[in-house]
Amino acid sequence: MKHVLQQKQQLTTLMTLELRQAIELLQFSTFELEQYIRQQELENPLIELKEKEADNSYEDKTNYRSHTAGNSQEMLEVQINKIDMRDELLEHAKFMYSDEPTQLLLKYLINNLDDNGYLRLHDNVSNYHSQFNEDDIERGIHLLQHIGPAGIGARSLKECLLLQINFIYPANELAESLVREHLELIADRKWKVIASQMKITMAEVKELYDFIQTLNPWPCSFISDSSIEYWVPDIIVEWKDRELIFYLNDGTLPTIQLNSQYSQLLHSKDKTSPYINEQYKSYQWLLSSIEQRRNTIIKIMKVLLERQKKFFLNECSSLKPLTLKEVAEEIDMHESTVSRATTNKVIQTPFGSFDLRTLFTSKLETVDGNSISQANVKALLQSYIADENKFKPHSDQKIAEYFNSEKGITISRRTISKYREELRIPPSSKRKEILV
Repeated sequence: MKHVLQQKQQLTTLMTLELRQAIELLQFSTFELEQYIRQQELENPLIELKEKEADNSYEDKTNYRSHTAGNSQEMLEVQINKIDMRDELLEHAKFMYSDEPTQLLLKYLINNLDDNGYLRLHDNVSNYHSQFNEDDIERGIHLLQHIGPAGIGARSLKECLLLQINFIYPANELAESLVREHLELIADRKWKVIASQMKITMAEVKELYDFIQTLNPWPCSFISDSSIEYWVPDIIVEWKDRELIFYLNDGTLPTIQLNSQYSQLLHSKDKTSPYINEQYKSYQWLLSSIEQRRNTIIKIMKVLLERQKKFFLNECSSLKPLTLKEVAEEIDMHESTVSRATTNKVIQTPFGSFDLRTLFTSKLETVDGNSISQANVKALLQSYIADENKFKPHSDQKIAEYFNSEKGITISRRTISKYREELRIPPSSKRKEILV
């Protein structure tokens, strides 16, 4: 076999580091962008940041008419948990049991509780802690279940419900029997089978089911220690002077300046010159990329405000079919650019905050040749199921037939099933109520 060395000319597309960074920056949220800017300050000595003073006046906000920088910092608190339940349980354990071995055992079990208060231990206890054997663990679980809320330390849903019945409603023997022997039948809503096997009437089955519904399958869902978290909107839409306006919530981003201590070195011709010039290019790139990001989002928002006006007028179910490609064509950009610019962005409106991608929805065809948005179909589906006969709920096939014949919406059973699951609506077999 003869080896031959050949020279070939070939065109290839190479993505520069600057372009790769620009693409990454485009899909940053405002919070992520701020973190990135501060990181650049640490890496580039030519970058100097000047913090802005908080100013929440409306006149300084960016809106779609002026496109000037805004200074509003809007934060939405989404979760507060002030109590660390694990610490409270540990304090109870120390108070109830003075001996150190029991305290250590309970501490070990408490630290193995999940965020709902369920105990998650491996079958082989020795893999977790050689200090405790299986008898110790069983004794510890029994003690734990007596010092915390009813249901804590359960290893399954069945045990959790039984603990609540035994501790709070010990006289309700029928409910205990139903949970202990027929929990799977409850999940499958096999009401007649339950009545037959327990030898009780359908009215009694309903009474027991209603009682079990009052129990809490997650009695300690507040156990996790969560600090205050904030949701920072990237775009804010307001109704002002009978007009919809928007502004970017980037007014608190620090101003990027050139460090005067290094600026004089830009024109020097020494060993540091290549490094300084390279850092200066990075500084310029950062400024232009941030401005490009802002302008891209503004262009997209102008289209969204016009095309989804009814949505912004507090008619959430009035989303029109709109795709990334349609917006990209309207502003003369590539679809991938619009996709990246709308990723990880939160939009705040007078009636709530949403992921910006919520405003993009695919469409389904109707028999009259028009189209309807996916969001509207989901709203119709939710309403139709809410009004159905709870004793004889509609199957996905029946719903698809109804939409095709009565609403003129061309949709398949599979699509109905998909939308129903996205709306977290159980199938018909799980929606069936007890007929007394």
